[in-house]
Amino acid sequence: MRGAGARREHNGPVSTSKHRRKTSPDSGPCPCGLPADYADCCGRLHAGTAAATTAEELMRSRYTAFAVHDEAYLLRTWHPVARPARIDFDPGLRWRRLEILDTVAGSAFHDTGVVEFRAHYTQDGERGEMRERSRFVRLDGAWVYTAAL
Repeated sequence: MRGAGARREHNGPVSTSKHRRKTSPDSGPCPCGLPADYADCCGRLHAGTAAATTAEELMRSRYTAFAVHDEAYLLRTWHPVARPARIDFDPGLRWRRLEILDTVAGSAFHDTGVVEFRAHYTQDGERGEMRERSRFVRLDGAWVYTAAL
């Protein structure tokens, strides 16, 4: 996700807040939609105890980082050429569900990948969705987000 939950980007919601408090769940299902608890899924990537092995795994972990307001992880997994200085989260925005629509390359055997997704949210009580094709590359062996296509 490019800047979803941070700024209007490719059909994403608008945010003007400077709210940056991390709201990671202590337990419960991972927001990325996979059938695992947060701690066993995206939480280990956010904590730095594991790294994404595919572009889709990075996409899911970045979606979850937006959902839990993990600015440090988002910045760490953004290509330095396109990385913003900071992320301003909107406290009225809640990410509700992620759908992966398509993946192109991006496996453990590739250096680039594309993930198309639809992210559902509510903002100030109104439902919305954001759809994007995101490009990922390996940088020094680690997957990073580069841009929306």
